[in-house]
Formats: sequence, C-alpha cells, structure tokens
Amino acid sequence: MTYHPWGEKSSSAWFHNCYWLDFNMTQTGHGQRSYAIYRMVRDDYNLTPVKPCMDGEPRYEDHPINWQPDSLGWFNEMHVRQAAYWNLFTGAHGHTYGCHPVWQMAAPGREFVGYARHYWYDVLDLPGAWQMLNVRRLIESRPMLNRIPFSEIVLNPGDEYSRIVATKGDSYVMVYTPLGNDIELEGSLLSASSYQVSWFDPRSGKTLKSGTAVKTSQLRFNPPSRGPGFDWILILDEVK
Repeated sequence: MTYHPWGEKSSSAWFHNCYWLDFNMTQTGHGQRSYAIYRMVRDDYNLTPVKPCMDGEPRYEDHPINWQPDSLGWFNEMHVRQAAYWNLFTGAHGHTYGCHPVWQMAAPGREFVGYARHYWYDVLDLPGAWQMLNVRRLIESRPMLNRIPFSEIVLNPGDEYSRIVATKGDSYVMVYTPLGNDIELEGSLLSASSYQVSWFDPRSGKTLKSGTAVKTSQLRFNPPSRGPGFDWILILDEVK
C-alpha cells in the first residue's frame, strides 16, 4: 500500500512513518526533462525507517512537455527511457510507464484532456512502450535483489540533462549515459581487478561485447554513439 501524490511530490512528505505505508511513491510528473526531479527518489531511498521507493507517474509518452507543445514539444521514447533508467539506477524498486492518450482512453466523441492529440488505440505500440521490455530484461539479466545505487563511482556525472547514473549488484556494475557521453569511473571503488565490458542498447535490447577492462585508478569508456536519442548502458561484469 502506498499513496499517489500530485506532481513533483512524494508520499514520504506526509506518510513515511505511517505503519500502513509499505513503499514510497513519487510522481515526477510531466513537466521536467532533467534529472533534478529524481533527487526525490534518492532522498526517499536514504530515509529511515528503510522502505522501498519508486516513480509511479513519470513523464508519459506522447504527453506535451510541461503542457506547452508549441514551444517545448512532446515527450517521446527517448524521454521515457531516461525516466526509467534514472529512476531504477537511483534506487527505485520498480517503474511505471504511461502514455498520455491511453490513460484517458482518448477516443472519438470524448473530450481530450491536456492537449492529447491521438486516439488511445493508435498509440498502443509507440516505441517507448516496447522499449520498457528492454528495461526489464536488462534489470533481470543479473541478480537484482541486492542491487543498489552506485553513482558515486561516476567522475563526470554531467549536467541535469545528461546526468550519468550507476547501479551495482553481485559482481556487476551498470552505468547509464542518457546522451551517449563518455563515462569516467573512479577505479578505486571497483571490487575486482578486471571486468568484461559490454554496451546495452536500450532501443533494440541488444548487447555489444567490448573486450576486457583492467582496474586502474581511473577508467574511461566511449559509447558506440552519442547525441539525443543515443543513450547507452555500460555493463561491467567481474572476471572470475
């Protein structure tokens, strides 16, 4: 049981210490394009008593950005991927995907809400919806129950729009670069002496092997491509 707050708020603001609140839910909402809003998830993750947390209403696909489509455009598959990986790598135990025409069942003869521009049945197969399958497959590809945030390993986190975040679990590290920027890591925080390096493509779900990296004081990795729409996940698997 949790509580669904309004935009850019978290249930922890009112109910964290209530016995009935099993996990905290944030609504990062439909106005932000930057990582800043996910500091709520980070803060909830660090609260005591410890409770799971997640983003239960992030930016929806095909939603006007901050309700200003003429000047800011619409959230697309890139934006919903960013929301998912920022959320999960910052400490969330789950993630919710949404699509603007679908939640309101926009259809002929019905009044559209919030500048919806399509009928619900025309947007069931948007790219971002299918790419949520890749999110799940990646997270479940390795032991996930002891996975924790690990962004302190990132030496060049970038600005709020290119924020690089990391997570680690049993014998692996994953690092998300939302614009395909190079990744610099603090080697002293790595536990193994060498790692198998892979790049996970969140668009296709394919994994590209990229050799082995030996632990040094500082490591740098170059994604296969960069720019808006070319986000990547660096995967480091310990070599036994």
